[in-house]
Amino acid sequence: MAHLICEVVYRGIFQKNLAARITRGIVLAARKSGRWGIAFGRYGDSPQRNGIPAKDYAIVADTKEELEQHMARYEPKELHVSICVDDTLCKGVESWAWYGLQPINKVLVRNGHLLVTSVQSGDDLLKDIHRKDTPYSMWLLRGTASFGGLWVYKEDHTEVRVLGALAKIAPQVLTIEAVSQAIKEAEWGSDLKVASARKAYERIRPQPVEPNEGNPQVPYEFELPKYWEMREGVTIPAIPVREEVEGWDGGYRPGRNPTFKKFSTRTMRPVIDFEACTKCTLCWLQCPDSCFDVTPDGLYDANMEACCGCGVCEAVCPVKDCITMVSEAAFEDNASQWEMWQKDKEPYKGWLANKIKDKVHVGRSHGFRYRGQYDEELRAGEREMGGAALGSGIPGKNAAQKGLIIAAHMEETSSIVTGVAEAPGA
Repeated sequence: MAHLICEVVYRGIFQKNLAARITRGIVLAARKSGRWGIAFGRYGDSPQRNGIPAKDYAIVADTKEELEQHMARYEPKELHVSICVDDTLCKGVESWAWYGLQPINKVLVRNGHLLVTSVQSGDDLLKDIHRKDTPYSMWLLRGTASFGGLWVYKEDHTEVRVLGALAKIAPQVLTIEAVSQAIKEAEWGSDLKVASARKAYERIRPQPVEPNEGNPQVPYEFELPKYWEMREGVTIPAIPVREEVEGWDGGYRPGRNPTFKKFSTRTMRPVIDFEACTKCTLCWLQCPDSCFDVTPDGLYDANMEACCGCGVCEAVCPVKDCITMVSEAAFEDNASQWEMWQKDKEPYKGWLANKIKDKVHVGRSHGFRYRGQYDEELRAGEREMGGAALGSGIPGKNAAQKGLIIAAHMEETSSIVTGVAEAPGA
């Protein structure tokens, strides 16, 4: 008997509908192949939070009895395919249902498959993906992350391109003919989407990954307390108001959750020009996660262990280019920017300029920031393979002051299949 267990790792809320379409599409294709299947979301992810990693599953089996056997588990402990629809999740997954940082490939079986939507190379992604004790194959679906929202779905064909790629990865369970038929009959399907799926099927190729390849760092984790170690009643330790920092005289670092770090929630992070900062305090006051540390010299340093990448600091900052949101894919650690600037200001200026000018990394967003934004993109005639222009949604006068243009995109190359813009090399 043959079976296939897949997970879709995605950004909560922003990719909720995308993940649901993919897993349901897998089940529909399985039925067209004469097999049985089920799609479901991870219980611990509900209710979802904006950007916090979440998972949906699809299980396909030859018989009802075999399917029921796999459904008896709380969530799959072994996977044949892990589908990552945002490449920044390759750094690890810390959903609020998980304790610590879970490697994106953690539960893949030996010789399993990791499918990633990305414009980065496989070698670049392996700098983020943690090493695994067993070999597996990585498949790259060329394109940037597709972000939507609860009220709108971005029709950029990501869901059908994933299904087409999956037919190449697991043809013994899902054939491209069954996938094409399922897409055509789905309420969101069309002949154009079938063509997109077939295009992905024809183009995608595997990259073998050996056990010694990948990020050598040990993921952050901690042990849950034993029952005899817990406090009496229902009380839990409170987060302290202030964290003492050795060597800081006059600075202030707020107390933070010692176990839930939040940084895997972000798709972008702020980079700060400390010399442009006027110390207006707006970023520190408006940050919803209290991620800014007040430095001894009165500046504000975004703590990358706590930052969830919401972009509020960039939106409220009144100074042009003082705070700029840049894709998380452009960074390899959570080091303090203020400490880097204090150590040597000239190299920091060069580092900052390179991050801001890197259009591949800057041209990205969390998703749709306001109602009607997707309609504006369609009217402009420019549709990317995921995300809106970085400036979209920056409130009122700040957008004009910073020279940001709503719904302005950098990619102009159109796909010969979908008619929408396509990432380089797709």
